[in-house]
Amino acid sequence: MIGFGLRLAVAGGREALTRLAIIAAAVAVGTGLLLVTLAGVNAANAQLTRQASMYPTASTGGDADPLWWSTREDYFHGEQIIRIDVAATGPSAPTPVGIPTTPGPGEYYASPELQKLLAAHPADHLGDRYAGRDLGTIGRAALASPDTLLVIVGGTPDKVAELPRAQQLTSVGDNTPRLPETTVNLILGVIAGGLLFPVLIFIGTATRLSAARREQRFAAMRLVGATPKQISMVAAVEAAAAAVAGTALGFLLFFAFRGSLADIPFTGMSFFPSDMSLGVLDGLLVALGVPAGAAVAAQISLRRVRISPLGVTRRVTPRAPSAYRLIPLVLGVGVLAFALGHRPETSDGQTAVFLPGFLLIMTGLILAGPWLTMVGARVLARRANRPATLIAARRLADNPKAGFRAISGIMLALFVTSVAVGVITTIVDNRGPAAIGSTDAGTLSTVFAEDPPAETDPALADLRAIPGVQNATVVRENPIVTNALRDRSLETVLPDDPGVIACTDLPRAYGRCADGASVAEVPTSLVPFRGSASSTRVWPAASVPLDDLPRLPVTSIVVGTDGSAAAVERSRTVLELAYPTFWVGPNVPGDFESGFANTLRGWQQLANVIIVTSLALAGCSLAVSVVGGLTERKRPFSLLRLSGAPVGVLRRVVALESAVPMLAVAAVAVGMGLLAAQLFLEAQMDYRLTAPSPGFYVIVVVGLAACLGIIACALPLLERITGPETARSE
Repeated sequence: MIGFGLRLAVAGGREALTRLAIIAAAVAVGTGLLLVTLAGVNAANAQLTRQASMYPTASTGGDADPLWWSTREDYFHGEQIIRIDVAATGPSAPTPVGIPTTPGPGEYYASPELQKLLAAHPADHLGDRYAGRDLGTIGRAALASPDTLLVIVGGTPDKVAELPRAQQLTSVGDNTPRLPETTVNLILGVIAGGLLFPVLIFIGTATRLSAARREQRFAAMRLVGATPKQISMVAAVEAAAAAVAGTALGFLLFFAFRGSLADIPFTGMSFFPSDMSLGVLDGLLVALGVPAGAAVAAQISLRRVRISPLGVTRRVTPRAPSAYRLIPLVLGVGVLAFALGHRPETSDGQTAVFLPGFLLIMTGLILAGPWLTMVGARVLARRANRPATLIAARRLADNPKAGFRAISGIMLALFVTSVAVGVITTIVDNRGPAAIGSTDAGTLSTVFAEDPPAETDPALADLRAIPGVQNATVVRENPIVTNALRDRSLETVLPDDPGVIACTDLPRAYGRCADGASVAEVPTSLVPFRGSASSTRVWPAASVPLDDLPRLPVTSIVVGTDGSAAAVERSRTVLELAYPTFWVGPNVPGDFESGFANTLRGWQQLANVIIVTSLALAGCSLAVSVVGGLTERKRPFSLLRLSGAPVGVLRRVVALESAVPMLAVAAVAVGMGLLAAQLFLEAQMDYRLTAPSPGFYVIVVVGLAACLGIIACALPLLERITGPETARSE
C-alpha cells in the first residue's frame, strides 16, 4: 500500500503535483520556523550560561594555585561594561576562559566591541580607566554575545583581594552559577506560547489542503472494496510524502539563513552563529515529528470515510458552541483579580497563583474562540445589507469552529505578546534610565559602601576643572542611618538611606534645606530613588551639628554636569582612578539598572518579532484555508455565478469569512492581554499599566493588514475555478 499511495499522490496530473508542491512549501516554511525557534532557545540558554560564568562561585579544592577574581560593573554611554580583575598567586593558577594567559599588573584584555570603543573615544573618557598594556582580544568562549563589553584586568594578589566580591578560584569554567529557572522558563513560555502554536497550526492547515477532494476519492475506493485500514495507510503515505519533502527543505532553509538570523538581536543581544545550534533530540523531534503529525492530520480528516463509503455525503450543520466555553476565561481573570488583595508572600506561592491564572485565560481564549466567532457572525448577519455580507455571516454562524481553526494561533500569540509588552513597557517606564539631557541624566554619583575615603579634596578639584561640570559635592554618613544598619545587621548603604550635607554645599538644582536648618538629610545621590531632581524640593533638617559634619565618613560624591556625554564620562574616569575599589562604577540614574532595562527591551523586541511572525503565519494559514475552501466549494460558487452572482460578490464573501473572525479575535486577544498585564502588575509590583508605545499597535495593524493582503492574493483563483464548465463537470 505504501507504493500505491506514492503513485496515487502524483497520479492526479498537474492538480496533484501542484497540491503536493504547495503542501511541501508550507511545511518547509513551518519547519524552518520551528527549527529557528528551537535553535533560538538553545542560543539564549548558551548566552545566559556564558553571562553567568562571569560571576563564578568560589572554589578552593585541588592542588592548583588560587586565582583571585573580582567581577564588577562599570558604565559608558549608558551601556554596562563588565570588569573582571584577576591576579594569579602562583604558576599553576588557572587561566580565565577566552584568553591565553592571565594578565599581570598593568595589563588587560578587552572584548572586540570594547576595543572599538577604546579606539573611538579619547583616553580620558574611557581608556584611562584601564591604563596599561593591551594584550589582545577576549575570545568568544568568554563572551555572552558579540556585543558584550568585557575587560579582564590584571593586578597584584594583594590589590585584587581588597576589591569587592573578590574570591579565590582553583578552577575556571566548571563553577558557573546555576541559571535562574524563571528566566529560562520565560524564554520558553514566550516563544512556545507565541510562536510554536501558530507554526503547528500552519503545518496542520497545510497538510489538510484539498481534504474534501481526497475524501471523495477515498470514498470511491471504499465503494470498490478498500478497507478503512488501507484507506488510512494511503492517506498517511500521501500526506507524509509531501511533509518529508517539506521537512528536508525546511532544514536546508534553516542552515542557509542561520548566520543571518544570529545577527538579529532578538533578546537585545545578537548571537554567535554557533549558538544557533540544534541538539540531536531537537533534530529528531522535527525530522520525525512533522511527517508523523502530517500523517495523523490526514487520518483525522478522513473520519467520515471511516464511517462508511457514503460518509462524505453526510454533511449537517454542526451544533453551535455554547457560552459555557467562557467559563475558563472568566475563572482565569478571577484568579488574577483575587491576587490583588491576597498576594502570597513567597515566590512559590505567587507562581501557584499567577501561572494557573494565565494558563486558564489562554485555555479560555482557545475554547471561547468559536463562540466569539459565532457571536460576531450573528451580529454581522443582523446588520447585513448586502448579499456578500449575509452569505459570509450565515456560513460562519453555521460552522464557527472551522472559521476559527485557522486563526486560533494568532489569538494565543497576540494574548501572550500583549501581556509581555504591557508588563515590560510598564517596568521599563518605572525603572528605566533618565531622559538624555535632563538634570537626572547629568547627575553622576559614586557610593562608598565600604572603606570611605579619608581625602576628597584632590578628586573634587579635578572634577570641578572638567568642562561641563557644574558642581561636585560630598554627602556624608548619617549617624542615625548607621545605627539603624547595625540594628538590622547590615553593612551596605541603600539608595533610600539618607546621608547628610551642609546646606551651604547643597547645589540649587537639587532643592533647598528647610527653614532654619544648617544640615539636611538627603539621598546619597541627591536624587530620590526612582525620583527626579527638583530645585523646589525641600529637604528635612538633620540632627547632626554643623561642626560635627567634617568628622563624619564620606558616603558618596555627587557630580552635577550639564548632561553632556563628555562631562559625564570624564568625571566617571576621574572618580574611578581616584577610588579604584568601587563596587559599582560611578553612575547616573538609570545606569545601575541599564542591564535590566536592556534585557527587558530585548524581551520586548522578541515579543514584537513573535507578533510579526505569528501574524504572517496566520495569514499563510488563512491563505491555505481560503485556497482549500475555494477548491472544495467551487461547485456551489459556480452555481451562484450561473444564477447571476457577480465574481466581486463571491470575492467579498470569501474575504469576509476570513477577515471577520481574525479581526474579532485580535481585538479580544489584545484586550485580554492588557487586562491580564494590568492585574499582574498591580498585584505583584503595585504598578499601573503603562500603555504600550504606538509602535506596538502599528505592528499589530500592519500585521493584520498583511494577513488580509495575503488573503487577497488568493482571491483571483475564484474566477478561474468557478466557470460554467465546473458546474457541468461536478
